[in-house]
This record gives sequence, structure tokens and C-alpha cells, in this order.
Amino acid sequence: MHFMDKFLTLTFQVRNFMWGNWMVALLVLTGIVLTVATKTIQIRRLGNALRLIFLGARGKDHTAEDEGDISPFAALMTALAATVGNGNIAGVATAIATGGPGAPVWMWISGFFGMATKYAEGFLGVKFRKVAEDGTMAGGPMYYIRYGLKKGKFSKYLAAAFAICGAFAALFGTGNMAQSNSMALAFKTQFGISPLLSGTVLTLLVGMVILGGIKRIGAVAEKLVPSMIAFYFLGALAVILVNISHLLEAFEIIFASAFTPRAIGGALIGTSVQKALSLGVSRGVLSNESGLGSAAIAQSASKSSDPAKNGLIAMTGTFIDTIVVNTMTTLTIVLSGMWLLTPAVGLNLGAGQAAIQNLPHQVVEYAAKVGYDLHAGGLSSTALTAAAFNTVIPYGLGGAIIAIASFLFGYTTLIGWAYYGEQCLEYIAGVKVKKPYRLIYVALLFLGANLQGQYLDIVWNVGDTANALMALPNLIGLLFLAGLVAKITHDSFKEGRRVY
Repeated sequence: MHFMDKFLTLTFQVRNFMWGNWMVALLVLTGIVLTVATKTIQIRRLGNALRLIFLGARGKDHTAEDEGDISPFAALMTALAATVGNGNIAGVATAIATGGPGAPVWMWISGFFGMATKYAEGFLGVKFRKVAEDGTMAGGPMYYIRYGLKKGKFSKYLAAAFAICGAFAALFGTGNMAQSNSMALAFKTQFGISPLLSGTVLTLLVGMVILGGIKRIGAVAEKLVPSMIAFYFLGALAVILVNISHLLEAFEIIFASAFTPRAIGGALIGTSVQKALSLGVSRGVLSNESGLGSAAIAQSASKSSDPAKNGLIAMTGTFIDTIVVNTMTTLTIVLSGMWLLTPAVGLNLGAGQAAIQNLPHQVVEYAAKVGYDLHAGGLSSTALTAAAFNTVIPYGLGGAIIAIASFLFGYTTLIGWAYYGEQCLEYIAGVKVKKPYRLIYVALLFLGANLQGQYLDIVWNVGDTANALMALPNLIGLLFLAGLVAKITHDSFKEGRRVY
């Protein structure tokens, strides 16, 4: 077996272990604990949280006296820049293609509890942030673990573990190489642009922003992020409205296959409930980042003296990402019927006669209806979402929308994660590491764009693994600090106090 084949197999094995039942249980358990501790903050105060976003859009979410580098709205947009990425396009599609149309149900469930997790992360990020040597704010899980737990060497080592894993995820995982990989693939598929060219342009565009630090990143994010989400939302809405008469049927398929391996008229699909659950939660975390602790790094830079307010702002990130954007992607794929042309129903990715043996008759009939050649193999990742858009938006413009959205989503994710990795390395090595880190980051970005073909799953597997390694110390810290979050949250929202 070729070395790369062995490495690909190894990455699948490691990824499957790290996102096994134990990690899924830990993520959901942490979200449940924080939901109980905050008395369902994601339900009680969602209206207040969304109001803060509208105030922030008008520049009224902070005062001149508040310490910080950027406005709370810019901090949220930086977090959303890093969060709303190709996980929303390629990640959701991959979860459906591999785990079946029921995988998004587990995204929604984990996203609901993840809102409480994200609240706690944003809260603690401001509560325990520090002023760095260069006068900028420094914060995130490494700081609230180190200074919040106060458990001697245990806290010190746990904080260092998060910082190391966070830097690794930013440089080699879903924050960098996976994004540039998806973007280059989309432009190659839709426009025939070589990864070499798209990777070069992308490297220059990212470099120009991240070299200016958090203030430039925040300025770009607060202008670009709302526009790109609206652009994608309108494209997806067109697909949904054309198929609106089948909306109830789509939800029946989604929920039925979340809890049983049977769908499409009782036909057995080639996946399991456990796989749907694992992929749904892992891709959901990849997409909304609840539990990773990354958003706390961005929130720590915001101009705010109120941890509870920042917690509310932070949790809207999960709501927007999972409940809004991921749902739009899910509905376009299921309503269009394109989910029938995936490995989840037995249509293997590899082309050839073997790919179409023993397929459910619904798959064969649908392929004939849309003129799809089953010998080409199944669809997954960005190509699946693009195919769903193309069923409604003619002349290949649906795929063009996906290519542009993939570029915008990936671009903002790249600049957001550049800051996350920088802060993690700064915690370990000090401010002197910033400039060389930024140069290494853009170099790896270019490499990721040019890693195509049969081994591209390596990028996603490494990214998933890095996310799990990053989440582990953060979740331990959150569980230890849940009592503190509960107490201050209760005091902050007592009757007659803080009305946002």
C-alpha cells in the first residue's frame, strides 16, 4: 500500500476515535450542564441577545470607557467570520453524504445545547482576559483555564494543552488548510481555475488583512460577514421556495433517518444512526465551534466590561451558524432530492459499474429524472451543495453561487482563525511570535489549496482531529467553571438589573 494510502487510513482511524461516542457525550453533556446552570439562557435571553446584535450594527453596543480592541459587534463578526465557513457548505453536505439526511438533526440538538456552551465561553473570555505586552487584549480558554481554575500545575498544563492544540488546529486543521482546500476545489469545479492560481490569489488576500492584526481583521469582518451570509441565504431560499410544497416531506425524511437507518419509503440506507449522530455532532462543532473555545478568543478583544453581555452576544453565533445557515444548506440538499445521489444510500464516490449495483429504485429513478450519470459515482462536500443549487438556479449559476459563497465563507474563516492561532502561540511564546506565525500561516494556506484529488479527506480528518484535541481541555475547564458562570449570570439578570 502506498504511503499516502496508509496515512489516509490512519487519519480516518484517529478521527473516528477522537469523535467516538465518548467525545459526543462529553460535548453534549457540557452543553446540558451549562444549560441547567444558566437556567436555559439560550431560551430565556435569546431576544436580548439578538437585540444586542442590532444595537451593535448601529455602533451602540459599548461606551467610550469600555476597555478592549474592537467593538462587541466586530468581535462577534470576527467569531462568525471564523465560524461561518466551508463547514456550512462542504461540512454539512459531507455529513449528509456520509451519515444520511438525519445527520443535521444531531447538528441542531448539539447546536441548541452548544448555545449555552458558547455563552459560557464568551462570558469567561471577558472575565479572565489580560492586557498583553503590546497593549492589546489577550484572552480565551487558555486564560480562563489558567486563572479561573486556580488549581496549580493542573491549570497551567491544561491551559498550555489548549494553546498548543489551538495553534495546531489553526495552522493545519479546519481553520486553514481545509478552508483553502474547499475554496480551490469549488473554483476548479465551477470555473476551471487551477488550484495554483486560486491558492496564490487567496494567499495574497489573506496576508494583506492578517498582517494588520485584530483591528484590521475586525474591520473587514464586520463589513463582509453580514453581506456574505445574506448572499448565501438568498440563493438557498430560492431553492427552498421552488420546492416549498415538499417541505413537510423533507422534514419527515430528515427526522426519520436521524433515528433509524431506513428512509425513502422504507429503503435501507447505507449508514447507521450512530454514524449519523457522530457526523452530525462533529460537523456541527466544526461549523458552529461551540465547545472548541475559539469564539472566546475573539470575544476577549471586545470593548466590554460586562461578561454576561458578551456571553449573550457570543451565543448568537451558534444560533446564526447552526439554526439559520446550516438549516438552509440541509433543506436545499434534501428538498432538491440530491441527497439521493450520495454514499449514504449506497452510491459510492468512486466511478464505475460497481458504484451502481444494488441501489434503491428511488435513487435510480431520481438520477434518470435529473439526467445524472450514476457511473460518475456519488456526490459529497461542496459538489453536493452546488448540485442542489443547480436544480433550481439555471445555467450553472447555482454552482457559481456556491463557488463564490465558498470563497467568501472560507476567506473570512481564514482571517478569523489566523487570529485564533496567533493568540494561542502568543500565550506560549509571547508577542514576538506574531509576525513569523502570520507568514507560516499563509504558506500553509497555499499548500492546503493545492492538496486535491483522492487524498483531500486527509485535510478534513486532520481538521476534525485537531478540533477534538482543542475541545478536550476547553470542555474540562468549562465544567469546572460552570458554578462561577451560573452565579454571576444569576446576579447579572436579577430583576431590575441589566436590561439589554
